[in-house]
Amino acid sequence: MNKPFSRTPFHLAAAVTAAALTLSACSPDELGFGQGAEPAVSGKQGQDPAAEPEKPTAFAPRVEGDPLGFFTSERKDLEEKGLPTDKVVVADAATELAAARFAVENGLPMLGADQVGELAGLDATEVVAFGEVDTTGFTGTVTPGVLPEAPEQLNPYEVAQAVAQAPARATSKVTALVTPNTPLADIATARAAGATVLVLTVGDPREISESMAAVKAGNTVAIGPDFGTQEQFQAKVELVSNGELPGGGGLVFPGRRMIALYGHPSGPALGVMGEQDPAGAVARVQELVGQYQQLTQYPVIPAFEIIATVASSSPGDDGDYANETEPADLVPYIDAITQAGGYAVLDLQPGRASLVEQAKIYEDLLKRPNVGLALDPEWKIGPDEVPMTNIGHVEAAEVDEVSQWLADLVRDNNLPQKAFVLHQFQLQMIRNREALNLDHPELAFVLHADGHGAPGVKMETWDAMRQDLQPEFFMAWKNFIDEDSPMHTPAETYSINPRPWFVSYQ
Repeated sequence: MNKPFSRTPFHLAAAVTAAALTLSACSPDELGFGQGAEPAVSGKQGQDPAAEPEKPTAFAPRVEGDPLGFFTSERKDLEEKGLPTDKVVVADAATELAAARFAVENGLPMLGADQVGELAGLDATEVVAFGEVDTTGFTGTVTPGVLPEAPEQLNPYEVAQAVAQAPARATSKVTALVTPNTPLADIATARAAGATVLVLTVGDPREISESMAAVKAGNTVAIGPDFGTQEQFQAKVELVSNGELPGGGGLVFPGRRMIALYGHPSGPALGVMGEQDPAGAVARVQELVGQYQQLTQYPVIPAFEIIATVASSSPGDDGDYANETEPADLVPYIDAITQAGGYAVLDLQPGRASLVEQAKIYEDLLKRPNVGLALDPEWKIGPDEVPMTNIGHVEAAEVDEVSQWLADLVRDNNLPQKAFVLHQFQLQMIRNREALNLDHPELAFVLHADGHGAPGVKMETWDAMRQDLQPEFFMAWKNFIDEDSPMHTPAETYSINPRPWFVSYQ
């Protein structure tokens, strides 16, 4: 008798048919697990070209379940394809990798260190036990697992990849999405059943092209806590069809790093981008991209951060102390960076103006898939203040107003995720930052810690801005060509911890 046991909650996308997909791996240093080796790309997993084709299996979305339960109770060909439950692999925390590889190789389900207590409720007659496992209450045969002579020194991402890429006996049309936080026993069980396993770094199916294709095709399960509730996961699934970004995948970050020139089309006074025409600016940023690309195999793409509204010491005709650039004047630089396979971010220096009303001026430009938005609270002033007399600030509520508008724009126009950048070099610049609503899968929230000065001073600012920062934020860094003394080299910038996803030059 095959009896499912309980597992970590997982989520299913509506199914049609699926094919095995290439498994892409990223280096551990790129993903926040240390400063390790560079990326590798593996071949297809779990598909025997000589095997008889499977009939399509359809299943409805679910909030809870487990790999073993899915592959036994949800499939009709249990004897041929299903996993047995009369023999189970168990392991303690120290031996999970060896146990997982054994489980996959032998087509067996696995229980992790925190699941051993479920043994008493199984119909298993034999357990293969790795490490120090308490099998109290189990009346069947306990066979000790064989451990390697020396344990492997791998980070969590590499461990998950090792199991995901392990050769399996079975084949399946199912693709399982996992992260390093997915219980290793669940990864092993899915792989043992023949699933193609894609290891993501975040709980979002848009991270890589392969996972996007898998979700579109159907028969996809997402396993582990990083994928959130069924409702949260489904919201991301609905955005998969909105297309990919330069460098692949549908997420701004992770997936690529960006090197940007900051400035305004009017000329050099407002930044390095305007020191040359669009073609010259592209050539200049491409040279920088090349220097960073030498440091990694991870995609690095060019970008412009274009000042769209410029804070002014004069009120202007509308009295808002900001000069709004005509959208048409920004198009040549946006077109140039787009043709170079890059990304553009429109920067708002609002003066006394409403940030969301300023953003709406550039709505047509923001409907482009590779154009994001940045808010610069330094230039947000009160009704009795003037820019350049003090450092401005913005309330979280006003940021939320902009993020909601931008998220709606993305969803309503079927756009890929957009970068939403918040500049900050003083904590007071974003008031009540901890209250920001970050529940917008349409946006990648970026905190741009753009302090300047000596390296030590810049790092103090960097660390201060990261204090109590919500984990949803991606970090960005700015190199000031004139104000930094000395300016970080690309190698020094790339070695900052955590490594910045977006680097701009001003």
